[in-house]
Amino acid sequence: MTPSDYRARIARLNTRLNAFVDLSDEMSGAGLAWGVKSNIAVCGLPCTAGIAAYRDNIAANDAEVVRRIRASGGDVLGTVNMHEGALGATTDNAAYGRTQNPWRLGFTPGGSSGGSGAAVAAGLCDVALGSDTMGSVRIPAAYCGVQGHKPTTGLVPNEGVLALSNTLDHVGPIARDVRTLWRALHVIAGWGEPAELAPIELQGLRIGVWDGAGKVEMTSSVRRGFDAAIVALRDAGVRITNLEPPAYDYGKARRAGLLISEVEGAAIHAEQLETNPDEFSEAFRGLMAWGVAQSSSKITAAYEHVAEIRNAAPKVFDAVDVVVAPTAPQQAFSFDDPAPADQADFTAWANFAALPATAVFTGFSGDGLPLSLQIIGPTGEDKLMLRCATAMESIFGAPQLPPEFA
Repeated sequence: MTPSDYRARIARLNTRLNAFVDLSDEMSGAGLAWGVKSNIAVCGLPCTAGIAAYRDNIAANDAEVVRRIRASGGDVLGTVNMHEGALGATTDNAAYGRTQNPWRLGFTPGGSSGGSGAAVAAGLCDVALGSDTMGSVRIPAAYCGVQGHKPTTGLVPNEGVLALSNTLDHVGPIARDVRTLWRALHVIAGWGEPAELAPIELQGLRIGVWDGAGKVEMTSSVRRGFDAAIVALRDAGVRITNLEPPAYDYGKARRAGLLISEVEGAAIHAEQLETNPDEFSEAFRGLMAWGVAQSSSKITAAYEHVAEIRNAAPKVFDAVDVVVAPTAPQQAFSFDDPAPADQADFTAWANFAALPATAVFTGFSGDGLPLSLQIIGPTGEDKLMLRCATAMESIFGAPQLPPEFA
């Protein structure tokens, strides 16, 4: 579709989703049509990170990734909604409203890049940029039934991003098919025009299957879907090994990621938290306050655990080519339900360990909600992730538009 077509769809459908929050009137029509998460600067539009305190923070310049989009001939349609401050995975935003899941209104699209996942899933853009601190690109991709990629640490620049955690944040793309994801990664990584992406030969590929080994409580629908996906991959000829990431303690990792995010986020937002505290939700203020109240020894221990995980990760790929895991332990859930504490248990490892990871749509559960797995690979092997994703897309099928948005 052309940028004009997408703008027409946004005008017609966005009121039901609340995916886009600010629109651009620029148009080039020469490349992909993009949505940009609202913590990534788009010149002339508010860069808010989903926080009311930044409502009047109009970007004077494009973030580097947006500059690369424009240089490629891409069309920036506007900015999309997100969980406040990128600290959460529901995109139930007190200042900018809830973003709805296109597959089931009233359900979360995930977060924190929920507007990005919803916009792509509903066909409002070719691709959307998100940011991923502990899974915030991949979880929305999973809940919304599309494809998402968290790049190798340092591959894509964070310059111009209103960050949550400078240690853990990654900018990454969400798209409806792997070919578009591949094109988008070339743009934001500065790789130039992409060559055709050939799917990897699955026969003989060594896959490490990580399912939490009883330490993560997957819902029954996710468990059935993941097991079925592994059977399909085994039937395609992959070699299966069961594994757990070394040094990865679920409870310690969860606490470490949250503490690092809260300490670094509090420093980034310190001035606004002091001068405009009422322009942050009570929940966000509480998380920031909790982080900075922790002892220096706890904070040091959090960084040390992340370093331990990162140092141990390369050993995994001596025995396997890639790791496959559920993207999240659950599917999209109702806004009326409390957010599970374990949403990022499978995604955070890639952020801590500096690894590339791709969320891949694998079909639907019996109740009609999307299922997903993620492929995690060695540092620097982003192309390998997308070659694997292309091969898996041929098995599981490409994402499709939800009936209400077709």
